[in-house]
Amino acid sequence: METWQKMLQASITRPAEVTKRFGIDAAPLEEVVERYPMRITPYYLGLIKEVGDPIWRQAVPDTDELRDSACCDDPLEEENQSPVPNLVHRYPDRVLFLVSSTCAMYCRFCTRKRKVGCEEMAITGDTIAAGIDYIRKHKEIRDVILSGGDPLLLSDEKLDGILSALRSIPHVEIIRIGSRIPVVLPQRITHSLVRVLRKYHPLYLNTHFNHPDEITAESAQACARLADVGIPLGNQTVLMRGVNDDPLVMRRLMQKLLSIRVRPYYIYQADMVQGTDHFRTSVEEGLAVVQGLRGHTSGMAVPAYVIDAPGGGGKIPLLPDYLQSLGTEVVLKNYLGDTYRYPNPAPQVKEKKVRTINE
Repeated sequence: METWQKMLQASITRPAEVTKRFGIDAAPLEEVVERYPMRITPYYLGLIKEVGDPIWRQAVPDTDELRDSACCDDPLEEENQSPVPNLVHRYPDRVLFLVSSTCAMYCRFCTRKRKVGCEEMAITGDTIAAGIDYIRKHKEIRDVILSGGDPLLLSDEKLDGILSALRSIPHVEIIRIGSRIPVVLPQRITHSLVRVLRKYHPLYLNTHFNHPDEITAESAQACARLADVGIPLGNQTVLMRGVNDDPLVMRRLMQKLLSIRVRPYYIYQADMVQGTDHFRTSVEEGLAVVQGLRGHTSGMAVPAYVIDAPGGGGKIPLLPDYLQSLGTEVVLKNYLGDTYRYPNPAPQVKEKKVRTINE
């Protein structure tokens, strides 16, 4: 058994195992775990400094999860956009393909909190085969995103088989993997795993760091192994109260990500997922966080701030109000609040070319 498998096997799955280390009562949390499963790797547990800190909030159950009356189980309506089980076809040219039902850690803010780690999320060889068959039959699909659960919890052999099948489909141009493994179980990024992944370029990996304390020597090494074999790395951060809703914290996170060769990709406004309302900030707070990035650090460290629209509308970008007015003159406000003017050329009306039937 490999080191990462032993570590996963030693994960904490009951509140008492973590609360006794910090001298608090586990009893109120038992009911939470009956509804939403718990798993914390020993590695990630070691990052907690004190009760209620940003690492604790992401990993340890909270009774607020059972008091949420504002949110719903499936706010993005993934189930209604699933033509076959465990595959979401929301955008014209790409699909989200769920290939794993479990994670190394059950994050308390998870978008699929309703089913990840639960019996309701049944992923089998048959469902994976059905998903691959759907992708093969739909030639408009050029981009496949593997998610779950966490795809990197699959064995090297199973992952190899899925990637090989996808890469054999001529119209699939790129494959992406969404994984929090580099953050919560970086020991899983083994040399044998990267030997599998490197066979299937162009392959991209988006991971999920939410706080600067998650960037450690171990997570940096995991990301380096992936980057060293030519896998471009991106990061998707969820804006969360008590975790990263501070412009200075977010700025430091983005800067540290670039230092380990991970490009900031998205900051998500927290989804309206049942059991996660206590994490949600206002959009105004999110815009203030983004304003704390733009101009104050490298443009590469400024990801897109988006809302994944409730009801399955997809990702919609949100921007601070830099554009003040638009006309013959563009009035702009920079990151310091200073106003600038840019003379705006008149738009040209382009003639529509009439195509003949022979063209």
